[in-house]
Amino acid sequence: MNVSVIKDAIEGEIVARGFFLVDVSVSKDNDIILTIESEEGIVELEDCVSISRFFETKFDREVEDYSLTVTSAGLDQPFKVLKQFRKAVGTKVEVSLKGGRKMIAELVDADADGVTLRYSVKEAVEGKKKKELVEHTETYAMDQVNAVRPYIEFN
Repeated sequence: MNVSVIKDAIEGEIVARGFFLVDVSVSKDNDIILTIESEEGIVELEDCVSISRFFETKFDREVEDYSLTVTSAGLDQPFKVLKQFRKAVGTKVEVSLKGGRKMIAELVDADADGVTLRYSVKEAVEGKKKKELVEHTETYAMDQVNAVRPYIEFN
């Protein structure tokens, strides 16, 4: 099956249900994985089931044999589409930059060109003996970013 054919057939229905498509993958054995995310809130199991049923009305298993998995974007998975970045604005994220630098930061803004992050680092401050936390807000071009994923805090 062709990814663009799948997207064309189901994306409108996914959007109508209050979700957006994060990813569609099709293996050489026709194992299809649809990854969705909610515009607001979370994706429930029933949501995945209803999208799966809709998909099956569009693609007949008798015509083309396939397996289908409908899943939500995992909390441990990096963002893949701009809507995920925008949904996460105002939250803490784990960022991996090219060159190996990693940080925990607040995602301040995101667009197709890059992400703006707010983070604090202990630095030497003139006139002070001890290093102090200094807040920075910086924008990184998307080509400088390896991955951004939700930051999960355990209290």
